[in-house]
Amino acid sequence: METVDNRPDRPQEECGVFGIYAHSKSSALTYYGLVALQHRGQEAAGIASTDGNRMYSHKGLGLLADVFKQGELENLNGHAAIGHVRYSTAGANTIQNAQPITLSTHTRNFAIAHNGNLVNAKWLRIRLEQEGSLFQTTTDTEVIAHLIAKANADSLADAVEAAAKQITGGFAVVILGNDELIAVRDPLGLRPMVLGQLGDAYVVASESCALETIGATLVRDVEPGELIHIGPDGMSSRRFAVRRQRRMCTFEHVYFARPDSDVDGWNVHTVRKRLGRILAKLHPADGDIVIGVPDSSISAAAGYAEESRIPYEMGLIKNKYIARTFIQPSQELRDTGVRLKLNAVRSIVEGKRVVLIDDSIVRGTTSRRIVQLLRSAGASEVHVRISSPPYVSPCHYGIDTATADQLIASTHDVGEICGMIEADSLAFLTVDELMEGFGFSGTTNVPFCNACFTRNYPTELVDSGLKEAHHELVHVGG
Repeated sequence: METVDNRPDRPQEECGVFGIYAHSKSSALTYYGLVALQHRGQEAAGIASTDGNRMYSHKGLGLLADVFKQGELENLNGHAAIGHVRYSTAGANTIQNAQPITLSTHTRNFAIAHNGNLVNAKWLRIRLEQEGSLFQTTTDTEVIAHLIAKANADSLADAVEAAAKQITGGFAVVILGNDELIAVRDPLGLRPMVLGQLGDAYVVASESCALETIGATLVRDVEPGELIHIGPDGMSSRRFAVRRQRRMCTFEHVYFARPDSDVDGWNVHTVRKRLGRILAKLHPADGDIVIGVPDSSISAAAGYAEESRIPYEMGLIKNKYIARTFIQPSQELRDTGVRLKLNAVRSIVEGKRVVLIDDSIVRGTTSRRIVQLLRSAGASEVHVRISSPPYVSPCHYGIDTATADQLIASTHDVGEICGMIEADSLAFLTVDELMEGFGFSGTTNVPFCNACFTRNYPTELVDSGLKEAHHELVHVGG
């Protein structure tokens, strides 16, 4: 029997987070903010709110519209709220793993939502279990929650800081207390987080597009290693980690973030368009039309078309009503799934030499099917150009990718990949060219994590030595 990997042939973001304090319609605004972040996760959603005395929560599996469809928002009272949309990288897609997670201890109640992955979560979980903690989920988020609950601290902010100092990896976390909101970002800035204002209310979110959706103003990015506390006395900030070289994930700009978002000072659409121009200048192709794979590659395709002076066309149309979790149990149905999600416009591509712009190639299966789709629609040639370097190594900081042996670029060169996806030609950006899109010359001291392109990770991968850690902990504890 054939074993089928049903994960999409695309890197998948784990989730998006949102929080607001000091607004009478906090839950409704959180909902709308999460709608703007829905692209970051479509498998589960949830909101927790507080009126200063009591905490309210609702979460479920599916899109926001599925989870909040029977007036549940009306029951989420209060002036502060946090919310979450999830794609399940760490932990299965079950209702237990939906967020925010709420915890009640003898000292404090709080809710927590998290974007990212910890590279020492398994190690910490073993330690916490040996100390008596009982886990209800399989997520990294609950590890953080237990660290907060066990901290010997006078305030929730101090407990969060103590927990943040113990975790390693990529994380943007929002925590809701009885009458306070806390946001923390990992010391390297791997996962994005912004701070905004809406009148007297403060807002935090994974992307600035969520602020604009609710009418809030972008104040700034939350700094790497920063803890922001918002309460009745206003907002305060502290550092929980020493300043280090920023290592923001470049894939936020290449693929994940919405084009209208500003991430760490760069507008996503502007960067993608610039990458397309660099592709056209340094990796030209003879074509009649340029098309982009919707939606994340449209900006790069526009840049390529402008630089190359080859007309841009809408040669591929995306069906926005097909869920990303579409199950494809056989080869035939997997091919049908691509045709359901994308349709080639025959009148546009027939008889044309097509320059196809995409943001990445992971396993290569989707790229091959798109090339086949264009040929079936009559394209005479298909030249593929990728607005990022070859994806050679898995991410450990909050992006769900195939294992190293499933990444086509980890075991094949560009010529081999070109043949495997059945293209007439293929070219990627180099890492230096990718950095040029951000205005940098070379890769020295750049504020980005490029580990998926270089295999050079910015942190120790602690859980990779889990067997040794588990052995040591068992003997120390028993």
